[in-house]
Amino acid sequence: MGTITKALNLLNHFSPNHPEIGLTEFRKLSGQDKATVHRHLIELTSNGFLEQNPVTRGYRLGPAILRLAAVRERLFPARTIVAPLVEALASELGELVHVSLREGNHMSPLFHHDALIHGTRVYFDEAELLPLHATASGLAMLAFGPENLLPDLLKTPLPAATEHTITDHNLLRSTVEKVREAGIAFVDQGFEAHVSSFAAPLFGDQPEAIGTIAVALPTVRVTDDMRLRIKAALPRTANEVTEKLGGTVPVDLRRIWTNAACS
Repeated sequence: MGTITKALNLLNHFSPNHPEIGLTEFRKLSGQDKATVHRHLIELTSNGFLEQNPVTRGYRLGPAILRLAAVRERLFPARTIVAPLVEALASELGELVHVSLREGNHMSPLFHHDALIHGTRVYFDEAELLPLHATASGLAMLAFGPENLLPDLLKTPLPAATEHTITDHNLLRSTVEKVREAGIAFVDQGFEAHVSSFAAPLFGDQPEAIGTIAVALPTVRVTDDMRLRIKAALPRTANEVTEKLGGTVPVDLRRIWTNAACS
């Protein structure tokens, strides 16, 4: 891992539960020595990616993050585009729906919405990266994303998030193939206990997925009727989101979705 990567990886430790992080905690979270972490923090702060609280001396995300996010959204208004479609699907199904874009060997949440009609709901951390091998979003990306994605992932260990996580390379390979055949991915408690999810790929102007749209719900609510509803609504919305993003769903996948809807 290069120096720049190590420094930028410090930013991934921020979340709604950790809006401010001190030097000592950064050292523990990163596993790096104190001097190295301090040097990274100084560089990130001097370039605006972090700012330091003058009272607590803790670090928080800086103005450069906001500036770059604004530029990204203006040039590629993904959140603005997907928001109404995600909200509509969440309202239709009564469950949490989220869109994620690929970030290396993870999926990075872009936008999510929960209809909030159930007492028991899925907690979604918008700052948490989703692993490719443990989530429906990740499996959909492995099945329909860049060709080198799965082979490269299979060169690395597959850490377990729960007892249901796929950690065997051969099982992951066969599971991804089944996702290609089905057109959507399903994971039962692979990333979080008692939570199941379905996901479909999203496309840009190339025939490989750039992101995914997923439905996450408590496993106890995954009834036969709910499965049918999700399998009908998810591809339809994935196609709508893809078109809004200026992309096109590949013909073969469109055929799979159509046949599934008719069966």
